[in-house]
Parts: sequence; structure tokens; C-alpha cells
Amino acid sequence: AKDWFPPPGGFRFAFVTLPPNTAPTPEDLDVAGALVEFNEKLPGLAEVMEPDNPGMHTTDTVDVVLIVSGQATLDLGDGAEVTLEAGDCVVQHGTRHAWRNLTSQPCTMASAIFGALRTA
Repeated sequence: AKDWFPPPGGFRFAFVTLPPNTAPTPEDLDVAGALVEFNEKLPGLAEVMEPDNPGMHTTDTVDVVLIVSGQATLDLGDGAEVTLEAGDCVVQHGTRHAWRNLTSQPCTMASAIFGALRTA
């Protein structure tokens, strides 16, 4: 399987929907099965996630993200948080970050991810 994050010169486009942070975990969730499916569908994503800070990650990519609907909070890891709403766009290059949906409604984002090399 190819990695979710493209190599330098590579490209990936995806729509991502973040559920509200208050969405309950299904009582019948098969955690082991969900992790297998996660790794099959998004290979390499788990490896960049920080185990002690859920959602926080850093990748060798340039990300162009457009909020299509809803609202998301971009946690930049240094204490800075940016709230983005439908129509807002952000560009990042190897930025340590996490996406959080602190609202009661889903948030859909369009993401163009370009493989790159971090210099810092």
C-alpha cells in the first residue's frame, strides 16, 4: 500500500470530515478492528501522530486546506489556536499541528497535500 502522505513531488487531494468533539464513541466499537482499518485506509498516518498529544502531528508536506462547511480549530502546538470557518483557507509547510472540531456540527475540509521536505 502507498503511504497516505505523498513523497516529494507527489500530490494527494481529499475531503476530510471532522466530527464534533462531543460525538460519542460507539459502544460496540471494535478498537482492534478500527485500528486495522485505519492503517489499511490511511497507511503511514498513525506513525506521524504523537501518542501523548492526540491529533498532533508533523508531516513532510505542504498542505492547502479549505474549510468547506462548519468550523475547525487549528492547534499549532505552541499554544496558538486559529479558528477557521467555511470559506477560510490555510497553507502549512511541515507545521506541527492538530485539527479539532470544538463545535456541535461536523466540519468538512478540502485538502491538497503536496510532498515536500522540511528544512527545520
